[in-house]
Amino acid sequence: MTANLKALHEKVSHHLQAIYADVVLDRPVGELATALMQTMRIDNDDDIIAPQSHCNYWDEGDVVMITYGDSITDGHEKPLFTLHRFLNTYCVNTINNVHILPFFPYSSDDGFSVIDYSSVNESLGEWEDISGLAEEYGLMVDLVVNHCSSRSAWFENFIKGEGTGSDFFFTASPDDDLSMVTRPRVSPLLRETQTSEGTKYVWCTFSHDQVDFDFRNPKVLLAFMEIIRLYIDKGAKIFRMDAVAFLWKIVGTTCINLEQTHEIIRLMRTLIEHVDPRIIIITETNIPNRENLTYFGNANEAHAIYNFSLPPLLVNTLVTGDCRYLKSWMMSMPPAQSGTTYFNFIASHDGIGLRPAEGLLADEEISSLVHAMQHFGGKVSWRASAHGQQKPYEINITLFDALQGTIAGPDRFQVDRFICAHAIMLAMEGIPGVYIHSLLGTSNDYEKVANTGQNRSINRKRWDLSELEALLDSPFSQHHKVLTRLSQLIRIRKAQPAFHPNATQFTLQLGNQVFGFWRQSLDRQQSLFSISNISDKEQSVLLSDINLFGTDHWMDLITREPIDNDENYLQLKPYQTVWISNLDPS
Repeated sequence: MTANLKALHEKVSHHLQAIYADVVLDRPVGELATALMQTMRIDNDDDIIAPQSHCNYWDEGDVVMITYGDSITDGHEKPLFTLHRFLNTYCVNTINNVHILPFFPYSSDDGFSVIDYSSVNESLGEWEDISGLAEEYGLMVDLVVNHCSSRSAWFENFIKGEGTGSDFFFTASPDDDLSMVTRPRVSPLLRETQTSEGTKYVWCTFSHDQVDFDFRNPKVLLAFMEIIRLYIDKGAKIFRMDAVAFLWKIVGTTCINLEQTHEIIRLMRTLIEHVDPRIIIITETNIPNRENLTYFGNANEAHAIYNFSLPPLLVNTLVTGDCRYLKSWMMSMPPAQSGTTYFNFIASHDGIGLRPAEGLLADEEISSLVHAMQHFGGKVSWRASAHGQQKPYEINITLFDALQGTIAGPDRFQVDRFICAHAIMLAMEGIPGVYIHSLLGTSNDYEKVANTGQNRSINRKRWDLSELEALLDSPFSQHHKVLTRLSQLIRIRKAQPAFHPNATQFTLQLGNQVFGFWRQSLDRQQSLFSISNISDKEQSVLLSDINLFGTDHWMDLITREPIDNDENYLQLKPYQTVWISNLDPS
């Protein structure tokens, strides 16, 4: 074994020793490390690409579109091909990365109950379609690592007691003390299952169709490293670690955010970055903000973490006309060190999560927000608290309808308020993710909710391409207005060095009706002020509060209007955002 391979082998072994310290293994750790490296095809020096620490493999030009493989359909072709055509037609010079939500055969949860990790759902297309997209766009894929479908071959083998998967799943006893277990759902935790070896109680964090893996068995880890290698071969550049916080379970604990979970992420990163250092890991951990931040590790775990606190805080800001909570949160957020960054989003296939707002919004604020969203046609999904109480877990609503008004009710500023939300998000430190239904200005899909019986379906509309094209071509439709204005903002954003995901960010103090922050490019050449009126009344901002340097010429990049330093005030219309810059690189 060469020196480089030996060093990597020692590092992998160190990870494994930490993970399995309390587990009796059937083979030495060194043999398991060798098996993992072989699975990832890191067998000789030619296979090793040494990663550089604290290297940013992203810049201001990176924007991710989040979509299902069949969010847009045309009856004459496979949906993945239709998606590719849509991107090439309507997202030119805006979107350069695409997150295709689970595109595998599945049994429930719109893809997150995976039957077979190694194949593409034939109703969407095939691996050739995935690889074709990966040739033109950075491909982000889900690693549904906590659980799989109860209809998978692995779980069928568990029931039979033989074959691959027969020992892959976590079981417990109804007599165990499970009172501390953190739950995102109100369904019973244990699923009674009849097997060839008698009755077993399978752990189900999310639903009884989503059976949890037992990572105490190294075979599970090996199986997932094989899956990761397959996805890399098919063109994956970003891995989204779904529900990863629940990965490791120890009866008698909360079974969330355990140290073994963090160590498994560190191990996966070590192996992945030695195949291709440019591949990015993003952890999907829908948990309170302080816990979420721990997934950065010491720049040796996730490259990026979902900024889960942003959606509820930003929606609350815009429906109340008060940014104090958003401002306090932004001031408390640590800058991401080089080699890490935030993944910013304000809408996704799921709802507006409320757990990440705990400790940031008062209970009364959350209750008020929930009430307002219900008034706008939203649904509420619940979870069980540690004391057995039901608490709101997420609000299910499209972002477009969530911003149709204020706590006083709907008004005429829906589109402006919606664009304001994205202008704030696009300007923030981090990589922006834009949900396809935000890009299209999609409204609540009540028909789909009625058909599926699932609240989350409200924000998972499936568009017919011809219908969508007619709406996008109509200058009077909300869809045309939203796509046009968002595309303009994204194109401007991509040209600004001050919007690099790791560029300096500083929160401004401009009162509670105006939300502002300053960004400075890494080379310190560009200063950029993002200032938004988050209320339904015109606001004035003292230019002296912004501190525009008199030696520079300033311009609002959105309106292309110069900023006159001799003026005392900056006038902002309701929900207007200005991006004031001393440079215009666009």
